[in-house]
Amino acid sequence: MSKRETDEVTGVETTGHEWDGIRELDNPLPRWWLWVFWASVAVAIVYWVLMPAWPGINGYTKGMMGHSDRAQVAQQLETLRQVRGEGAARLTNATLQEIEADPDLQQYALAVGQSVFGDNCATCHGVGGAGAKGYPNLLDDIWLWDGTLDGIHHTLQVGVRSGAEGARFSQMPAFGRDQLLTSPQINDLTELVMVLSRREGDREAADRARPIFAEQCASCHGPAGLGDHAQGAPNLTDAEWLYGSSREEIRTQIWSGRNGVMPAWAGRFDDETLKALAVYVHANAGGR
Repeated sequence: MSKRETDEVTGVETTGHEWDGIRELDNPLPRWWLWVFWASVAVAIVYWVLMPAWPGINGYTKGMMGHSDRAQVAQQLETLRQVRGEGAARLTNATLQEIEADPDLQQYALAVGQSVFGDNCATCHGVGGAGAKGYPNLLDDIWLWDGTLDGIHHTLQVGVRSGAEGARFSQMPAFGRDQLLTSPQINDLTELVMVLSRREGDREAADRARPIFAEQCASCHGPAGLGDHAQGAPNLTDAEWLYGSSREEIRTQIWSGRNGVMPAWAGRFDDETLKALAVYVHANAGGR
């Protein structure tokens, strides 16, 4: 055992511990610290008596107040379920148009729709619905199929190229990859699309491509390139481009024929949730 000595300078007894010639003084704890310590002990004892505290073999001490966080959370969840149940019941019994016409019900639907959109749709379309390359922008009024409230609801139900029954479907052929057209023909088509979208393009090449466009592209995009909502064929004359608008990006699209997929949410969400999501997209993201 270390030898306890008295410090010559302070007159305080040491603990007997010494490190590199430095000896530890055995000073008493400050009185205020002791008061705080014993007060903490007293509070802990009172808490043990009043509140659930000690685990046992078959449970735990309940405490004199009978408080239970588990029961309190269960009660709060039940209250929340009742509130949601009332709102869900109103959504079930109302048409999409009736939901939008009822300010209170619309606000409830928007709150539910925003939450669902953030958890399930924002990964692709962005938190605000602005989209990204390859993922449609939902903030504008440019829709490949149907931007009406009923149309959005249907798209949410069946998805796009999802494999579900009745899914929205269109297919852009890979004209280059599948050797449907030659590379020079695709170059000419690229120039024609540039001209159709009112940008600088090779007019001579565009004229060469017009017969090819009429034979290969017009059945979906229309003779003037204005697109067709019924087929999900985009308008080639506006400034909205899903995969980019540069000459190289347009050529890549013609060559590879990208075709994105959107899941079918029917079966994953109940009808009330789908209605709320449709109302949210329609009201907050540029629906017609």
